[in-house]
Amino acid sequence: MELNWKAIVIGFAATLALGIVSGLIVAGTELMSLATSWAMIGILGGLVAGYLAAGTVSTGAVHGGIATVLGSLITLAIVTFTTLLFAGVVPTFGVLVGGLLLIAFYAIPGALGGAVGSWAHGRRAARKATGARA
Repeated sequence: MELNWKAIVIGFAATLALGIVSGLIVAGTELMSLATSWAMIGILGGLVAGYLAAGTVSTGAVHGGIATVLGSLITLAIVTFTTLLFAGVVPTFGVLVGGLLLIAFYAIPGALGGAVGSWAHGRRAARKATGARA
């Protein structure tokens, strides 16, 4: 399987943009809102990457997972750096280790969104090929 890096970069950009907007909107709210926000960001970013990858469902899942993990790694690097600047070394180490442990969980919503996006693209292409109208 060959990776479509254009789809991954666009999915990464969507994940990063949604993460920034969500961070501004959901900051300081309860934990359930944060978990829902995290899942929705991953699903939507993966959906973009999977739709643009335009392969099988498994290809879309891989592209969505990679795009979401890249977005999460960049966000983790920014959070770790700001924690180092404002909180010190020990809290920074805790943020870094906790974030690295969560990276695998960030791939799950991205892969789910990528699979759905790739499926939707295939369904749309099949509908165009048969000439059916919605």
